[in-house]
Parts: sequence; structure tokens; C-alpha cells
Amino acid sequence: MEEGIPVIRIEPTRGWVALQLRELWAYREMLGFLIWRDIKVRYKQTALGAAWAIIQPISTMVIFSLFFGRLGKIPSDGIPYPIFAYTALVPWSFFAQGLTQASNSLVGSANLIKKVYFPRLAVPIAAVTSGLVDLALAFTVLLGMMLYFGIVPGVKVLWLAPLLLLTLTTSLGVSLWLSALNVHFRDVRHVIPFLTQFWLFATPIAYPSSLLSEPWRTLYSLNPMVGVVEGFRWALLGTETAPGPMIIVSSVAALAILVSGTFYFRRLEKTFADVI
Repeated sequence: MEEGIPVIRIEPTRGWVALQLRELWAYREMLGFLIWRDIKVRYKQTALGAAWAIIQPISTMVIFSLFFGRLGKIPSDGIPYPIFAYTALVPWSFFAQGLTQASNSLVGSANLIKKVYFPRLAVPIAAVTSGLVDLALAFTVLLGMMLYFGIVPGVKVLWLAPLLLLTLTTSLGVSLWLSALNVHFRDVRHVIPFLTQFWLFATPIAYPSSLLSEPWRTLYSLNPMVGVVEGFRWALLGTETAPGPMIIVSSVAALAILVSGTFYFRRLEKTFADVI
């Protein structure tokens, strides 16, 4: 060994390790590369490209408007049902897509994980945050719909940034749990579509949470996406349902999922290269 050359020894940690977020910051350039890679791979060799980011929520909105709005006569808090549903589908699509992509991200990056050392947290984080491009495209359509229906948001629109952070926290927290589990139990990838579908109807997207009375409405907010969806409608459409208690409960639940998911991910991280 030549004198003066620093030596870094990488050893598996023991027990429930610290999160070591400083290490993740040191690899921020690689995180940026992974995000850019996921964006390019998502639309590589696709005929419609980024248009899928718009087609998916719009098609779901049309189906919901037909069956739930027109045939089912589901109330929409005094808002035209198409924009009522689409406003909820914008953050939901980001959450669901991030959940699907990130849950399979470690298995899809098996060759990279086996050959190169870097904080494995970067893989699911990149998969989730790369969906922000799709979110921006879907949100552009939402702005056009608001213009069409003559809806002008007020100062409450400033709440969109915290609500987006809540969506990101929820998606990443659940993804850390599922991505780590998917490495050891490949059945998880088959469970994810059922979980996403169940979560869709357990979230007030096709219907308003105002159908529930208190305290059940606040208890319902233990599903973090409840606070996100009702918050988006309140901030953009001016619905009368006060989302304050729901956002607080949803934020606490999302933070608990993220912290526990991060610790669980770090706990299993040392076995990924051997098992994957």
C-alpha cells in the first residue's frame, strides 16, 4: 500500500443503524444522475412519450365523471364533477406512480447495487422525485380546466407547496417499506397493484370526505392522501370543507411512515447486494 493514499473500508453496520443522511448528501450528484436516468428511461421508445402523464389522469377523470358523477350522482361539494375529480387525481397520480416505480427500483438496479457502493436510499428517492415532471404536466392541464370552468384560486393557493411536500413524504415513506421488502420477498411486486387500487378507493377522489361526519372524518385522515386530496381541492377550488385537522393528522401519519420506513430500509440495506 502506497503511503499517503487514503483507504476507505466499507463494512456492514450492526443493529438499527442511524439514518446517515449526511452520506446521502455527499452523493447528491449521483442522486441527480439517477433522477435523470429514471426520467429518460420512463419515456424511452414510447410512441406518446410524456403525453402519458396527461392521458392517464384524464382518462380516469372521464370514467369517474361518467359512472360516479352522472350515473351515481355522487356529490362534489358544489364543484363541477370533472374538475372535482381531476384536482384529486393530479397528486394521486404522482403518489401512485412513485409508489409503483420506487417499489421495484432496487430490483431494477440490481447490477448497479452489486458493483458500486453508494447510499441505497438514493434509488427509491430518485424513482419518486422523477415523477415531478409528470406532476407538472398534469398540473398544467388542471390550470386549463380551472380557466375553462372560471375558477380563480385565492391566497390559499400558497398551501400547494406544503401539500406537495406531504404527497412526496407519503409516497417516499411507503416506497421505502415496499422497496426493501421487495428485495427479500418478490411477491410484493404482485401486491402493489392491489394495494394501489385499494388505496385509490380509500381516498376521497371519486367522492368528497364531507360525506363523513366528525370524528370519523378526522380519523379517516390517518390515510395521508386524504389530507393531500382535500387540501388540493380547498387550495385550488375553494371547497368549504376545512382541511386543517385532516392535514395535521395526515402529516403526522405520513411522517411516521417516512421515519419508520427509512429506519427499516437502512436496517435491511446491508443485505441488498447479497440477496438481490
